[in-house]
Amino acid sequence: MKSKSLKLISGVIIAVISVAANAQTQVIKGTILDAQAEYPLIGATIQVVDSDPVIGTITDIEGNFRIEDAPIGRQNLAVSYVGYKSINIPNVLVTVGKEVILPIKLEESVESLEEIVVTADANKDLPINEMAKVSARTFSLEEVTRFSGGRNDVARLATSFAGVSAPNDSRNDIVVRGNSPSALGWRIEGIPVPTTNHFATLGTTGGPVNALNTNLLRTSDFLTSAFPAEYGNANGAVFDIQFRNGNTDKYEFTGQLGFNGLEFMAEGPLNKQNNGSFVGSYRYGIASLAATGTSAIPYYQDLSFKVNLGDSKFGRFELFGFGALSSIDFYGDEIDEKDLFANPNVDAFVSNHLGLIGLNHLLRINKHTYLKTGAGISANGNEYLQDNFVRDDAGNKIVKYRATEVDNNEMRYTITSILNKKFNSRWNLRTGFLTEFYNPGFYNRDRDNRVSIPDNDLDSVPDYFLTVRDMNELYSLTQVFGQAEYRFSDNFSSTFGIHSQYFDLNDEISIEPRIGLSWQMSPVQRWSLAYGLHTQTAPAPILFYEEETSPGNFERTNVNLDFLKSHHFVLGYDHNIGQDWRMKAEAYYQSLYHIPVESIPSSYAIINEGSDFVYLERGSLVNKGEAKNYGIEFTLEKFYSRGYYTLLTTSLYESTYQGSDGVQRSTSFNNNYVLNLLGGKEWNFGRNNQNAWTFDTKLTTSGGKPYTPVDLAATRANAGREVRREDVAFSERYGSYFRWDVKLGIRVNSIKRNISHHFYIDLQNVTDRKNEFVRRYNQVTDEVNLIEQIGFFPDIQYRIQF
Repeated sequence: MKSKSLKLISGVIIAVISVAANAQTQVIKGTILDAQAEYPLIGATIQVVDSDPVIGTITDIEGNFRIEDAPIGRQNLAVSYVGYKSINIPNVLVTVGKEVILPIKLEESVESLEEIVVTADANKDLPINEMAKVSARTFSLEEVTRFSGGRNDVARLATSFAGVSAPNDSRNDIVVRGNSPSALGWRIEGIPVPTTNHFATLGTTGGPVNALNTNLLRTSDFLTSAFPAEYGNANGAVFDIQFRNGNTDKYEFTGQLGFNGLEFMAEGPLNKQNNGSFVGSYRYGIASLAATGTSAIPYYQDLSFKVNLGDSKFGRFELFGFGALSSIDFYGDEIDEKDLFANPNVDAFVSNHLGLIGLNHLLRINKHTYLKTGAGISANGNEYLQDNFVRDDAGNKIVKYRATEVDNNEMRYTITSILNKKFNSRWNLRTGFLTEFYNPGFYNRDRDNRVSIPDNDLDSVPDYFLTVRDMNELYSLTQVFGQAEYRFSDNFSSTFGIHSQYFDLNDEISIEPRIGLSWQMSPVQRWSLAYGLHTQTAPAPILFYEEETSPGNFERTNVNLDFLKSHHFVLGYDHNIGQDWRMKAEAYYQSLYHIPVESIPSSYAIINEGSDFVYLERGSLVNKGEAKNYGIEFTLEKFYSRGYYTLLTTSLYESTYQGSDGVQRSTSFNNNYVLNLLGGKEWNFGRNNQNAWTFDTKLTTSGGKPYTPVDLAATRANAGREVRREDVAFSERYGSYFRWDVKLGIRVNSIKRNISHHFYIDLQNVTDRKNEFVRRYNQVTDEVNLIEQIGFFPDIQYRIQF
């Protein structure tokens, strides 16, 4: 099937290239708003830099603009408005197949009524949320699709940023500054969701395949520390994902075929008079091509959409959502003992569903005040069934029995509202609340290799199941915040606020101060400083674990755990080196406390979990653990210009913790260093250079991940259920991680029609390095064996827009 698919893709590309020739022009349009109050700026100017004759326009009374004859290729745009800071937007990719739609925000000057010309070069360290002063950057659709090795996955894109580590080819878990992936918070259009991944399990934020369609993404924020007061219930980082609106003037379509699956997207106007639009996409996974790390075949499909009902006297309503289904069956007789996910002695059946539907409402009370209200319903569920084999001395299967049953489902009902008031060019106030009502139903019973379960009838089948989790509850988490921004001058500003949250399951409450400062020392240098106290609820598998407190008596001994808490301190320095280069450095310190650990002396702490499909079974936990993360990060970036770009990010850090035994150890995520080197080049060709050959590459290396060695003798005595040497927890390390990806592509604009084509082949891990994945007990060999990650893997994709 692989060869047939490759031939099909190759045939399509040859046909595409054969019709490429003359250039056309395309439309660039969008809206220009005030950055704080989000009201339209009438008469703002936008033009294509270095165009001759000048190509540009001004905004209308709704802040909308439209440039009709923008040249094909990468363009730089200059945006200005009297009394506001001007910006440059570089590298706007214009193709004939799709109109370019840009939402733009300008910041009002506090010092002059004249036009303030400060070219920002679209600094990626300046997030969309102006309240974030440090440890935040934007990411765009163009970056997701451009960088090598990303697999069109927004989570994997983040691994190119400073402070982020993910040395795992099989999952997209995000480790930020040494924190567990479970410390990450996902938001879609302002609504929190537990995960955005196919094959996700209870309490985890990552997974093998992301269900978000990158073609729907609007430029969004990724915040890695000391985030503003409006963000809560996350200790490590926040992904603030925004969906873009569809085209309000014409219908457009995108088709995509690659190892991630077959995709189709459509968008267009709903009501041109009030700027209503829709955009929606569907993807079906091409299972036999997408599988990596296992011989089993995964199946998945997902749907994403956004409907903008347009502006009216009642405000603007937007309906949005996504849904995903996935499944995979592991048959032991067909599994290799080196499979990353499965055991050749069992049959395992996995299915997962997740989704979100939400409605946002924007009401402009007056020019300087708006109210944003949203409501959403999200669902997340996974089922896992496992059948164990009993074999005779010759290895023949003689008994098969059900060993594990897991059926976890969680519904969340969310309502949120934010009031923003801009008093003047100096003062801006934002306050609001977010309430989530949880309705989980968790069920897990197990008799897989448990020595505590007898086999009195000697049929090699354990006599009964242990109920690990069985509950159906209704509880809520409410967050409220207030924050303000004060700009002392155009060069010095501050944000300060309070975030508070209340967890009614155990009546826990937190008060969390946040503050940030930003000083533009010179036109090319900026210092920033921030502090925040952040808290987060314990993961659901921990909270609702049922411990056997006496024979036959099971209790939820973790349900009263307090929030995990963390102090964040960050100091940042930015330096623009010439027009196209930027250098950024940050130093940080995080003090984590109230970490759940065991009540008896032990090395266990839950901050070491979250990067696997399951959590360890630990009860009677107490909030007495401590940890600290500290390090420095460095970024050197050349923005795309003169046909090429480069990006160097590196992080040096230490992540340690202390369990109830009082011993300080490395955490599971203490890789010590991460280095990424990315680069790319484009060569234009064709009449008027409207087409391009593309080359992108990424080199990643990081320190080895700490791990706890297997106690082989104890494992054998425990019926093969793995036992680790917790007295020397995380004392050993896997080998350092190294991977080099190379991506080759071509972008073609059709001669007579508004059709553009993009084809690439992403050669991932071109050196075929077998990075270490895990050292685990192997029931087949009865030894501890090393399992390696995938080697060389080619990712091929073709996209058409029309």
